[in-house]
Amino acid sequence: MNKIEPTVATPATPTETITVPPAPSMAEIAASRVAEAKPAEPLSASDPRKLDQLSRIEDKAARIEEKFARYEAVLTRAEASLDRSAQKVELAAGTMDFAGLREELSALRQRVSATPRFGALLLTGIVTAILTVILTVIVLKAGVPGVLPPILPR
Repeated sequence: MNKIEPTVATPATPTETITVPPAPSMAEIAASRVAEAKPAEPLSASDPRKLDQLSRIEDKAARIEEKFARYEAVLTRAEASLDRSAQKVELAAGTMDFAGLREELSALRQRVSATPRFGALLLTGIVTAILTVILTVIVLKAGVPGVLPPILPR
């Protein structure tokens, strides 16, 4: 098929004024097209090439429509998924209380800083061991009246 290029003619005199008629309305255009339209003539069986070409075009159009419908379904599902995700994020963001969270963290930090450190735990262990030894020696020497007689000599 040959490509036909439009030609641009330059006006003979550049001082000519060009008047542009007003554009017709959509109703006028539709009415003129209906008037110009010829009734569709059924294709005769004597021209099978046109029928074959038309059926191929129809098949191709049907495949394109099916592909478009699949893409549309995929995009609709993706949009619904994004909407659900956005609602979840909005709900989570609405329920977050940053001031309350900040207060909870500061209270936890104070509790952690109030716990005894290694030195205090070591001192407590040593004192507990010494007191346990002293009390055990006293019980073994003096005994417990009615339960345990004195075992160690005085």
